[in-house]
Amino acid sequence: MKPSATITSSTATLDVVKAPNFVKVTAITIFSFSVITLLYLFPSSPFPSSISFSPSFSITSPQQIKNNASLVSPRPKKTRPPPPPTVGERTGIVDENGAMAEDFVIGEFDPSAMDEFRNLTGGREETSTKEDGKLTRVKYERFRVCEESTRDYIPCLDNVEEIKRLNWSGSLVIYERHCPEEGKGLDCLVPMPKGYKGSIPWPRSRDEVWFSNVPHTRLVEDKGGQNWIALKKDKFVFPGGGTQFIHGADQYLNQISEMVPEIAFGQHTRIALDIGCGVASFGAFLLQRNVTTLSIAPKDVHENQIQFALERGVPAMAAVFSTRRLLYPSQAFDLIHCSRCRIDWTSDDGILLLEVNRMLRAGGYFVWAAQPVYKHEENLQEQWKEMQDLTRRICWELVKKEGYIAIWRKPLNNSCYLSRYSGAQPPLCDSNDDPDSVWYVSLRPCITRLPENGYGANVTTWPVRLHYPPDRLQSIRMDATFSRKELFKAESKYWNEIIESYVRAFHWTHVNFRNVMDMRAGFGGFAAALHDLDVDCWVMNVVPVSEFNTLPVIYDRGLIGVMHDWCETFDTYPRTYDLLHAAGLFSAEQKRHKCKVSSIMLEMDRMLRPGGTVYIRDSISVMSELQEIATATRWVCTLRDTGEGPHASWKILTCDKRMP
Repeated sequence: MKPSATITSSTATLDVVKAPNFVKVTAITIFSFSVITLLYLFPSSPFPSSISFSPSFSITSPQQIKNNASLVSPRPKKTRPPPPPTVGERTGIVDENGAMAEDFVIGEFDPSAMDEFRNLTGGREETSTKEDGKLTRVKYERFRVCEESTRDYIPCLDNVEEIKRLNWSGSLVIYERHCPEEGKGLDCLVPMPKGYKGSIPWPRSRDEVWFSNVPHTRLVEDKGGQNWIALKKDKFVFPGGGTQFIHGADQYLNQISEMVPEIAFGQHTRIALDIGCGVASFGAFLLQRNVTTLSIAPKDVHENQIQFALERGVPAMAAVFSTRRLLYPSQAFDLIHCSRCRIDWTSDDGILLLEVNRMLRAGGYFVWAAQPVYKHEENLQEQWKEMQDLTRRICWELVKKEGYIAIWRKPLNNSCYLSRYSGAQPPLCDSNDDPDSVWYVSLRPCITRLPENGYGANVTTWPVRLHYPPDRLQSIRMDATFSRKELFKAESKYWNEIIESYVRAFHWTHVNFRNVMDMRAGFGGFAAALHDLDVDCWVMNVVPVSEFNTLPVIYDRGLIGVMHDWCETFDTYPRTYDLLHAAGLFSAEQKRHKCKVSSIMLEMDRMLRPGGTVYIRDSISVMSELQEIATATRWVCTLRDTGEGPHASWKILTCDKRMP
């Protein structure tokens, strides 16, 4: 009977399966299970999180499935194909075709990063370099502090051993650059004077500085009666006078403007050079007329005049007219000024005035305030006649002579030079002479030719010239496959966006960055951006000798700059810059294999004021060593990403040289 029972049971089961209600329940269950499975496997489905079919039945969302494992049996998760890549904003300056572009963007800094910058310090880590294909660990111990006697030390101007060896006492040659031999350079941290204080902010610093920061009274003793400088309690004060303008620089500048209105300070005349500047009151008062004046003087018996100028917040550097070209390009200055600068312009066939002529822009003005202009002693009148003769032979026009001031104008082209009689002296320089080659180049006893195409003579007025690509951009010797104007505009846009982020994140408009140096300036885009974003500072744009010589473009823009080799020390006093900016400098210098990175950073420490800041943008390949050296110099540093993100090939190292 067992088979019969089995048949009966199977028949009953089959009847239940065929029942309509069972079929409906089974169909709904299978459908529900299928939908749940689809939602689980494809969570990005466009379905809403819960789809209701009736008040008593709903399909649960994927999140609910994950939270309630009883709703579905575990299954092996299938691998989905990767989604298509998203296209973000392009941050490069070269487009997909390899052409220079102007529509790139720079990443932004998070404003909260300022707190992080103040609180974090760079770590001390071992660095590695490659030597013969092997990794070698480099470790920098803390640099010692130099002797107290070096507090005003300028290594290439204070090389006593070399100066004694030359035995040129009484010659201006001793004030030229004589750098220490290899292995005898700066290897310690230059100390500050006792009682050093944070510099007085600009514009107050124009009129007063702390005595403890420049504790030297020689100029007060020698020049106090000429209204240069006075000592009042714990400060030096600057009344604004000079040897030839004891009643103040403002009155003196008004007189010059009235004599030759075409000088037009702040428009036609934007960049000036003040030779033998004293404490730089001439340049200090021209700043309020929108003129940037580079004040120069040798480190001589009045050795601290440049130090006073820089402490005041006025552009200045040590320089001397002697046997070499000054480190500025041809046609750099719209106006050159000499007020009792103690230079005999007519000696040695006028070779020093020919150097002035090289640096003076076509159509520019030379202002001379000196005793031969107005005194009637026989020897002084003879000097005036010699000056008249020399300036006539180099085709300068005496525009105006009034009181103790004489003003000449340089010609706009070569027509006067070419119309001189055969054999006229001084001769024109050879056509193959490069007037912009200045690094350790001897003076030339000849008249620098002006470009036949008028380059340099036809710059636009300020402030348009700051962003107008100058003609001399086309004459720079550089391996550019792109349009130079595109490079110029791209650099300007690049730095403008970066500086805008600095201003926003680090409040640069409220920080006392007065004296700024760009150690690898390019076309001067960094300095132009600081001007555009109202950072109240001046910038010394340094063009390394190993780079394309862009100095003519920098000056044509209405900025100042100088040629320099960073394997040697700069011609400035210690503690003279508030901000040092170096973009790509160290990776470029490493490729030269001429000097150690540590020697450059020791020089930066010498130039940087206590309380000053260093911004380094460079390849990640050099950052570890830079961090190590920065720690050895006792800077407080933070390494951060550029706006391109954490995987970019460059990083930013920001360092503070804190007050002790």
